[in-house]
Amino acid sequence: MGRDKTKRVRIGDREIGGGNPIAIQSMCNTKTEDVQATIHQIHRLEAAGCEIIRVTVPTMEAAAAIRKIKREITIPLVADIHFDYKLAIAAIENGADKIRINPGNIGSAERVQAVVKAAKERGVPIRVGVNSGSLEKNLLEAYGGVTARGIVESALDKVRLIEDMGYDNLVISIKSSDVMMCVKAHEMISQETKYPLHVGITEAGTLYSGNIKSSVGLGIILNQGIGDTIRVSLTGDPVEEVKTAKLILRTLGLRRGGIEVVSCPTCGRTSIDLIGLAGQVETMAEEFDFLDGVKVAVMGCVVNGPGEAREADVGIAGGKGEGLLIRKGQIIRKVPEAELLESLRGELIHIAKERNVWRKDF
Repeated sequence: MGRDKTKRVRIGDREIGGGNPIAIQSMCNTKTEDVQATIHQIHRLEAAGCEIIRVTVPTMEAAAAIRKIKREITIPLVADIHFDYKLAIAAIENGADKIRINPGNIGSAERVQAVVKAAKERGVPIRVGVNSGSLEKNLLEAYGGVTARGIVESALDKVRLIEDMGYDNLVISIKSSDVMMCVKAHEMISQETKYPLHVGITEAGTLYSGNIKSSVGLGIILNQGIGDTIRVSLTGDPVEEVKTAKLILRTLGLRRGGIEVVSCPTCGRTSIDLIGLAGQVETMAEEFDFLDGVKVAVMGCVVNGPGEAREADVGIAGGKGEGLLIRKGQIIRKVPEAELLESLRGELIHIAKERNVWRKDF
């Protein structure tokens, strides 16, 4: 079932499924009990473009902290609970906009029923999450180990359990660190359920390997019309997860807006520090992410630079200790290497003023 036909589910003031824009999620790595640290990190994530945030709830103190945290943030908050059903109920009572549970590790059907009852009373959606590492013994034996089919069956079994309890305000997530197994599982489950899917490659790894695995896996899944909300899982600052998620969606044409930076791979003709400059430009461009659709090119030499930068709104083509500043394919002037970054920034400010969107506090 394509994302345009999945069930609509409301999480706080945001709706996913049913053709709504794919929402970007991340998860705090602070101790939820440390309210101020968690709020600070959520504010950073909000500024980066995070639209739904998840926090872990391993203690009653963490569940109680949800109420305080929600007063200071503007995006929906999801409570992540394992093992103790009482924590799920407490998180709901303290204002969580959604809870994430694996019914398989919550305990008896009676305990799951208690969680469902609390969620139903307050209209809080439940994300039924299954990871490849949490498959039941009978499924491992039936399929000879962890398989895409086993992951799907595990998730749907848990969904049916909650449906039988009279609740269908659900989101499903099925994750694996095996990229192609994860892809196959999502292809299967999208044909067998109406519920919106939370998509991600779990335990993807560091900023380097995790970005590659997430981009490949999410790219294949999303490009098939599957997935209603995503999280890129990285070992590092969660702000990087949001940046990667935004770029994946933009690259697939699933999200418009923002500024795009392209740069050449360098070669022996390059006579400026293009690698360092490209990194600085990418960081600086984050300040101008409100410039929807603006393309910035950072090119290493004057041989191909002007031509390759022609399709960009503004660009740089390096020379020997200097570079050309280019606007819409036209050379504006030569600039010393040390002044290229600031000159480029000036052109972006100029574009912002032309569009009447520049403010000094940006």
